[in-house]
Amino acid sequence: MSEPINIPLEDDWAQNEDEMTPGAAIGDADIALRELLRAPLHPAELDISPGLVVDILLRMMFNEGEVSLRRFGEVTRLELKLLDHLMLRLQEEHIVEVVSASGVGRLGYSYSLSEEGTKRARDALSRTQYIGPAPVPVEKYAQLITLQTQRRLQISPQRVQQALAHLVLPDGFHRRIGPALNANTSIFLYGPPGNGKTDIAQSIARLISGADPIWVPFALTIGGHIVSLYDPLVFREVPLSKEQLRAFKADADSQVDRRFGYFRRPAVIVGGELTMAALDLRFDPVAKFYEAPLQLKANGGMFLIDDFGRQMISPTELLNRWVVPLESGVDYLRLQTGQTLAVPFRQLIVFSTNIEPRSLVDEAFLRRIQMKVRVSGPDERAFSQIFAMYAQRLGVPLDKEGFFYLLQKWYRDCNRPMQAVHPRDILKIIVAMAEYEGVPPRMTPDTIDAACESYFVDSAEDNGSGNGPTQRPRGAPSTVRR
Repeated sequence: MSEPINIPLEDDWAQNEDEMTPGAAIGDADIALRELLRAPLHPAELDISPGLVVDILLRMMFNEGEVSLRRFGEVTRLELKLLDHLMLRLQEEHIVEVVSASGVGRLGYSYSLSEEGTKRARDALSRTQYIGPAPVPVEKYAQLITLQTQRRLQISPQRVQQALAHLVLPDGFHRRIGPALNANTSIFLYGPPGNGKTDIAQSIARLISGADPIWVPFALTIGGHIVSLYDPLVFREVPLSKEQLRAFKADADSQVDRRFGYFRRPAVIVGGELTMAALDLRFDPVAKFYEAPLQLKANGGMFLIDDFGRQMISPTELLNRWVVPLESGVDYLRLQTGQTLAVPFRQLIVFSTNIEPRSLVDEAFLRRIQMKVRVSGPDERAFSQIFAMYAQRLGVPLDKEGFFYLLQKWYRDCNRPMQAVHPRDILKIIVAMAEYEGVPPRMTPDTIDAACESYFVDSAEDNGSGNGPTQRPRGAPSTVRR
């Protein structure tokens, strides 16, 4: 096995922000961030091998034929001055030829491959077919993420309450969530199904996404290999005006490196489809470059594992994979060559499950998940609030006698546990039945019985006999994700 790629992480990372002078720390971090974002204007200023960039340019010309300098800039996201230096060198080596010119000066040139250049392009394609933004060294990525995550998020209690306002939750519930968001620690949401765990987690994701955006590179390079990091399903770019962009310039004469995008904080959400392969570098044997694992894409944001315990990998496997990152904030990835590298593991991890936590993982794992939040079923008062809310949304006149009939026959008499999802689903069935019959929806005993008989597996006779009802809706999977 090759020696690990040495990336200075723990020595450089601030472990205790309270030990630093806040004003000085913020100023130093801003200066360091601007330096990291300084765009190279000459090949000598590149933080990667010029050969990596040249290979991208050659592959573009091989695929597209004639390519303008501005087109090179759009794809590689490098400055035109730097690209012009590289193209001049290739022109002098008879690798490329100028085929057309528009405008004034070399910036209007378009290029195509010479015969020798075509051979070089085929060699470049045999190494990898990657065409896209020029990569950033993984060392620079580690520094960038560290600088942007060493400060705590400042999400106020009012914002947390507002984010959860669409849910009917116990008084003070936001106090169980807010501290974990600002501390950027892990959260374990657990409790019976159908009571809003997924909604709560998605509300958390929207809160984090609405915090200060972060800079993230589109691609990384590790030991000459390319890792694609950008995922349009995860990263939403925040447009910046020229005036706003100036705040990130190292000085008046510099430019911001366009290999970095300014994105809303990412939120990666996975369910039962999660596999171990998704947590490691994935090599495409055809395109011959890597795709970043999910936790790398989630850095600076949130990673939600919904229906925890239902994944294609066992909780124990996930425990073994993440026990060190959860403790140290550092993850270790491996290339096909056997090289291993350390990268930041800086995201809010949220586990959501309707399985008893102690039956899933051991105490060592639970200890590393600092915040455990039980999401229980509603009591009758909360259930009535939820029912009234959905009745208004769905246009069903709220009938007090009909509601008490529902409570008595379908919950009290059979001792059925209430779930927060029941009002929505029952009322939707009432609306669907009314639309089918061409009548206005009403909460009568007949319509309530018809809806509940369609929704619950047990029949009305079973309810009356005192047999315990099955909580799962008819036709639904064994795990209802809420």
